[in-house]
Amino acid sequence: MRHPFHLIASVSALALLTAACGQQAATPSEPATTEASMPKPTPPMAERRPVTIEQVGRTRTDAYAWLRDDEWQEVMKDPTTLDADIREYLEAENAFTKAVLEDTTTALQNELFEEMKGRIKEDDSSVPAIDGPFAYFTFYRTGGEYGVVARRPVAQAFDADVEPQILFDGDAEGKDQAYFDTGNIAHSPDHSKIAVAIDDKGSEFYTISIRDTETGEVSEETIEDTTGSFVWGANSDVIFWVKRDENGRPSAVYQRVLGSGEDQLIYEESDAGFFVGVSESDSGDYIMISTGGHTTSEVHYFASDAINPTLQTVASRETDVEYSVVDFDGEFYIATNVDGAVDFKLMKAPIGSTEGKAAWEEVIPHRPGTLILGMQAYRDQLVRMERAGGLPRLVVRERSDGSEHTISFDEAAYDLGLSGGYEYDTTVMRFDYASPTTPDQVIDYDMATRERTLRKTREVPSGHNPDDYVAERILAPAHDGEEIPVTILRHKDTPVDGTAPLLLYGYGSYGITIPADFRTSRLSLVDRGFIYVIAHIRGSQAKGYQWYLDGKLEKKENTFKDYVSAGRYLVDQGYTSEGRIVGMGGSAGGLLMGAAANMDPELFGGIVAAVPFVDVLTTMSDESLPLTPPEWPEWGNPITSAEDYDTILAYSPIDQIKQRPYPAMLITGGLTDPRVTYWEPAKWVANLRNEAPDAGPYFLRINMDAGHGGASGRFEGLKETAIEYAFALAAVGKVEELDLDAE
Repeated sequence: MRHPFHLIASVSALALLTAACGQQAATPSEPATTEASMPKPTPPMAERRPVTIEQVGRTRTDAYAWLRDDEWQEVMKDPTTLDADIREYLEAENAFTKAVLEDTTTALQNELFEEMKGRIKEDDSSVPAIDGPFAYFTFYRTGGEYGVVARRPVAQAFDADVEPQILFDGDAEGKDQAYFDTGNIAHSPDHSKIAVAIDDKGSEFYTISIRDTETGEVSEETIEDTTGSFVWGANSDVIFWVKRDENGRPSAVYQRVLGSGEDQLIYEESDAGFFVGVSESDSGDYIMISTGGHTTSEVHYFASDAINPTLQTVASRETDVEYSVVDFDGEFYIATNVDGAVDFKLMKAPIGSTEGKAAWEEVIPHRPGTLILGMQAYRDQLVRMERAGGLPRLVVRERSDGSEHTISFDEAAYDLGLSGGYEYDTTVMRFDYASPTTPDQVIDYDMATRERTLRKTREVPSGHNPDDYVAERILAPAHDGEEIPVTILRHKDTPVDGTAPLLLYGYGSYGITIPADFRTSRLSLVDRGFIYVIAHIRGSQAKGYQWYLDGKLEKKENTFKDYVSAGRYLVDQGYTSEGRIVGMGGSAGGLLMGAAANMDPELFGGIVAAVPFVDVLTTMSDESLPLTPPEWPEWGNPITSAEDYDTILAYSPIDQIKQRPYPAMLITGGLTDPRVTYWEPAKWVANLRNEAPDAGPYFLRINMDAGHGGASGRFEGLKETAIEYAFALAAVGKVEELDLDAE
């Protein structure tokens, strides 16, 4: 059998990588007679097995298509079934990365890990949320990896001296598991049971189990192949759950009457481009089934106490029309972009109406530049989250007279989120607040009196003084005259004279906006002289929904140009200098890293691309993959459209690799990742080594026990961050024993 890779590197690559180890290379003819003259680690060179692909009148060649296991669906559920050739190659890549990068920076990684761990309150606890006779919360033990779900009687809700009743012990159940993640964990309306969804592979196939809250007994009855999403029926005897089909797509909602062991189909989506979800309305009176793609919505509902329900539809799907629904004041309130309301407007309609959009009445008209992000309903108030001027805000609307007031914040950049809760008949709303310098705060806000009660501020055990840091919000000019919001965090002693290294984080897809939040891990870089920057580029909704529309489909290159423009502006303004920037992004942000490296490689000193979506043309041409049909509205469909094919080909990182001065790159993936499959980062590295062997070096790290989110557990995940940050420090010359300069 032929080996899928060769362990002999070219002389130039060998010299490069031994230089990366900070040691002199032995020539291939020298005998390995002493430890000092032993051959240094060399990168695996994946075997080229060219496959010709023809579609829409175009032809391309994929030399590494063999890295995609033909039985990938089975691998997601059972990683031991991975093809032996593929496993051998991935393990060789991991061994190379470990020998050259990880082992060389072990001391630094340990230092970073202990530092980041020291900023986490190990015995932390969430703020209790009241539901009838109990207050529910999650706490962590010192040294524990996973959360413990517990409750107290409502009278002792905030009394930490009262021993809680443990309902689910994540530490006990996740012990000795290579991977352990929980989806939804929810108690029944009568508080007698708790249901827990668990994924122990990283493939995002969750199994739901039910436990008795008084005895702790776990029922033998389980629900398999779920997305981890479910809701209880109002009578506590039924669970409505979302099924993940054989291709990994959330495709249907089923009903399980407890004790029956059988599932009844409630709703099944026939369009592979639509994903299905289930939720409970804010009042608890209805269960909502949502289905849709990235730009089209449809919502069905039924009474929450129903069994074998008949579904009603709020409004039938209409291409490129989105809407979301809450029940408030006896009606449905609907945030929608119907009739060209790009940043959405607020409508209302009678519950039970069968007239669809014809019955909708306008409540708040479309206001260009003010984007409605979401809503949360209470008995007497409707809370709306909006973004205006690039920053979020909360608006409270009174049921009695429609009057509104806004909750204001003073910092230049911040993050805001609605925490939700179990209670509907209350005037107290809970929200989260943070900024790049201010640790997370949990605030209870009385919507009637406008009084704020600070329930919790994240504790940083090793200490944190916000005054030691500077957070800024600037606007960087784009290639076409647009202004790109940029959030900057630096230590007050870090000079702005071009000498500082800078980490430039970006994403820019699906309308997802990276928040200006507080992350203790970032401080490990910032305290070492790094400037940490988030570029809020097109493809997000940082400046409204149009900002998203201008960064997708045929306008996708705006995303990449914005990112490079932001980097160049930061150089021009003296925050850093060319070659001192480390780019970082994950998933679609990994696509951004690949495209930016192709576009302006000399801007960067290093690239960290986590689970990168870089084989865009091939993936968008593979209908069997979980996310492909739903994402054609985001990227285009190269199976049917030559125009879409050409657009994607022009930026797809794997397809645009040339002999360029690429920086050092750390590229990661997860074997059981259903979102960005492991073979995308593997193929990218193989192509980079073949097409640009004198650049880099390139390090591939595939987690053989995890999926899209990386290692499970709050501390194991920090170890992966420590590796990434050690690489970033090395890339800009802050690790003496590891020189990643490719020149």
